[in-house]
Amino acid sequence: MFKYENLLGGINIMSKFMTLLEEKVAPVVNKIGSQRHLRAVRNGIISMLPLTIVGSFFVIFLNVPIPGYEELIAPIKASLDIPFRYTVGIMSIYVAFGIAFQLAKSYNLDELTSGFLAVSGFLISSVVPINVGKGVEGVIAGGRWMPIAKLSASSLFGAILAAIISVEIYKFFRDKNIVIKMPDGVPPAVANSFAALFPAIAVILLFWIIRHILGFDISEALATLLSPLKGILAGNSLLGGLLTVFLILFFWVMGIHGPAILGPIVRPIWDTTIAENMDAFTASGNAHALPNIFTEQFLQWFLWIGGSGMTLPLVFLFMISKSRFLKDLGKLSLLPGIFNINEPVIFGAPIVMNPILAIPFIIVPVICTIISYILTRAGMVPMMMAKLPFTVPAPIGALISTNWSIMACILVFINFFIGLVIYYPFFRIYEKQLLDQEKEAQMTNEENII
Repeated sequence: MFKYENLLGGINIMSKFMTLLEEKVAPVVNKIGSQRHLRAVRNGIISMLPLTIVGSFFVIFLNVPIPGYEELIAPIKASLDIPFRYTVGIMSIYVAFGIAFQLAKSYNLDELTSGFLAVSGFLISSVVPINVGKGVEGVIAGGRWMPIAKLSASSLFGAILAAIISVEIYKFFRDKNIVIKMPDGVPPAVANSFAALFPAIAVILLFWIIRHILGFDISEALATLLSPLKGILAGNSLLGGLLTVFLILFFWVMGIHGPAILGPIVRPIWDTTIAENMDAFTASGNAHALPNIFTEQFLQWFLWIGGSGMTLPLVFLFMISKSRFLKDLGKLSLLPGIFNINEPVIFGAPIVMNPILAIPFIIVPVICTIISYILTRAGMVPMMMAKLPFTVPAPIGALISTNWSIMACILVFINFFIGLVIYYPFFRIYEKQLLDQEKEAQMTNEENII
């Protein structure tokens, strides 16, 4: 027979374990998360989020599941595809510029110059122009062409490396004072341009020699080296998906922003997988036949209902609590939770360093990951083919991101109910503790009045 006393014993063990982790692991993790280059990668990729979202909407516009819609847009279908190609389709250019900008900012270098150097280095290292000697009328004109496919998410890791190397070269020349100095009266923009002349020469020559003299494709080599990691943390591996989910939640419980820590590592992979899905969907129109199950959107719509840890069910339980504190917190957290913002719950309840709520905070998404994966694998739920803002309510986000799949929307409610059931006994334990504290505080106040 289940006894809450046994559960409380396990919670005490969990509490000691978390204390140990806080003292030994948290400082190391915090140091890694604040590392200059990782922080620049994270912020640089996030900076292009508006373009990614806009590109996703145009993918949706191309594939609205209404009878006769395809025939209706046939005359403008090619035009509707252009925004996607010039946002998600060349995302590596934007990422290279964004990362270089952020890294240069941390070094107190000129941000724009750094961004330009990174883009030039990336383009030289990734793209080999094609010389079309004789054009085909109505198809392609003669001349030199740059294949756009090499600028997509497939070259994302190459863009990251090109950005970091370019900025480090710029910093090296600055630190060694190997620059062309202009008189004091020269405008800063002009002076910065001349100061970057030697770094520009070095960056261009370096990437030109590597790619076009030695014939070494950095992006392709990195993609090959990191492909096992992609297969583990994203793609279609259940074990990898569970590991990613667990680590994000574990860091949150420790008081560390989980996505911020893992972002520099897993976000480039996530961006690659959703871009691959979007590209495949644009070509086929079939959301069931896409290459990757585990994308950021899979986590966002099926697991992060109300935010990391699926805290929206917990918010609903708080709203019916007998504890005045939990009831008020639930009311205050409801509206942000609907839009997947749950810091009020994580830090207000709190869930951070709270063994009672930390256990379901981790368990609920893990169980829902398994269920959602099985249903997707079985073909009952489509894969994700669009990138929407994280503030979209989960049922709507799941509906749109799976090409208007009703089953995906239903799965959100199923997972929500599972979360409600699992959170409930832990909620009651925590509620009882707070009620005892509130009763004790009330008695103390009454005694002081007397």
